[in-house]
Amino acid sequence: MKGTVVLLDEVAGRRAAALMVDGKLHDIFIDPPEGTTPGVGAISRARADRPLKGQGGITLHLGDGDKGYMRRAKDIAPGDVFLVQVSGVAEPGKAAPVTPDLIFKSRYAIVTPHKPGLNVSRAIRDEDERDRLLEVAHESAAASDGYGLIVRSSAEGVSADALLDDISTMCETATAVIAEPEGEPEWLLDADDAHTRAWREWDAPDELIEGGFEDHGVLEAVDAALAARQPLTGGAYAFVEPTRALVAIDVNTGTDHSLAAGLKANLALVRDLPRLTRIKGLGGQITLDLAPMPKRDRKQVEDAVKKAFRQGGGDVVVAGWTPLGMLELTRKRDRAPLSQVWPKG
Repeated sequence: MKGTVVLLDEVAGRRAAALMVDGKLHDIFIDPPEGTTPGVGAISRARADRPLKGQGGITLHLGDGDKGYMRRAKDIAPGDVFLVQVSGVAEPGKAAPVTPDLIFKSRYAIVTPHKPGLNVSRAIRDEDERDRLLEVAHESAAASDGYGLIVRSSAEGVSADALLDDISTMCETATAVIAEPEGEPEWLLDADDAHTRAWREWDAPDELIEGGFEDHGVLEAVDAALAARQPLTGGAYAFVEPTRALVAIDVNTGTDHSLAAGLKANLALVRDLPRLTRIKGLGGQITLDLAPMPKRDRKQVEDAVKKAFRQGGGDVVVAGWTPLGMLELTRKRDRAPLSQVWPKG
């Protein structure tokens, strides 16, 4: 199965979508089980509960009895009601992280009601195209409504009519949501389901297939992704094992016993790390127990980490090296771990 293929299917009665590139699983979305807190992007009318002294944050009552946690609590008093958006994924039993900075994200644009300004993604480098898209942005509903707007990189080459329609739909959604600031805690906008996320994030695949998980190797690929041991190029392998505190990754050179075996294995892991953490849904603190290599090669590995995540998506911060020679990273938790949402059995 060559090229980029998007498959839309259902697993255990829940929508799921897979992105395969040349027969290899590159990403997967699946709707969470019923009864769980809405995911990233959901918007709630929240009521402030109590500040957490010493942490600078505050707990919130969200809709359906769910709890939220917001880091910035300046000028917010218990009982205040305002809109918030889920910004990350919490560990089981913890409050969902939320932010008061609402964004409405679609395929070609991001509307920011409370942050005015019209911008075009920096990933679009052609100056003529940037000027064209900015001109369309000034003609859009976001400009007339006084909303902020970011034209996404996926809008490159898209017709003005298609872009204007996309922006108009998001502006209508934003207007409807922010018109309800008063009342009891309630979920006003759910997170996108798996099929909508695939449409929004995976632009212009070579082929779109409805169904097909079983026939195109997706189920086997997910089983492989859930395993701790992950093969790397050149015969090396890594164990990726999440704990409650951090994600531990151990790199092994396999059968290669050459002088450069450690560096080669470490670079192989780093190049595949964005895909592995994305599919497995892992974030937070990540500690890499790399294969033995000279200290002079550390800068090369650090640069490779930054480049891999810059190209493969996902926000990562390289925290540095521990006294024992481990490399520490942090990655935003932007989805639930695959092991928690994928049906067992």
